[in-house]
Amino acid sequence: MERKRSDIIADQLEGLIFDGTFGDGDRLDEVQLSERFGTSRTPVREALLRLAQSGLAEHLPRRGVFVRQPGPIELMEMFEVMAELEAVSARFAATRITEDALQRLKQTNARCQAAVKAQDADGYYRENESFHAILYQQSGNSFLEQECLRLQKRLQPFRRTQLRLRGRLAQSMAEHEDIVRALEAGDGTKAADTIRGHVAVQGEKFHHLMASLRPAAE
Repeated sequence: MERKRSDIIADQLEGLIFDGTFGDGDRLDEVQLSERFGTSRTPVREALLRLAQSGLAEHLPRRGVFVRQPGPIELMEMFEVMAELEAVSARFAATRITEDALQRLKQTNARCQAAVKAQDADGYYRENESFHAILYQQSGNSFLEQECLRLQKRLQPFRRTQLRLRGRLAQSMAEHEDIVRALEAGDGTKAADTIRGHVAVQGEKFHHLMASLRPAAE
């Protein structure tokens, strides 16, 4: 499926924010960005909306859209909560997941594996989102599912970016396979512990990647 122009622009803007091209508090001007990306203002406006929804940007009435980077403590707190929410989802899913959903998880993992072989980090992340969404749904708790989806959207740019770190795609793939094995075995404790570590390490990997992109000034 061909990706929307606005999603491509949003991904590129995330990269420009993370590498320091656009710093915290910088204004993201629609006209300048449309010229930069060689497009109309509509996809740029949609891209800025996605950044605002994920928390990487903030829309101030009558002033415009500005970069908003969460501090390291705020970010790690969000990853801690995400890890625990997903652990609860996995624990519930271990006894509630259907055979059909297990097959869909395996099919999603197969597509993830193809992305690993192609070294396609963005393609892997799109399949990774589907993997986690199935898990949330199979918790059998709609309130928990919605909370997971809400925080997943908030952390999307950070979870996607950490996959660029060398070796992370293969590591994440192995963690996915461990999660499916625990679910197949109906082992809620193992499933919860595995996915808790899977999500928590994403925050650590993100910080490692940011350190490599922004070496400390001498």
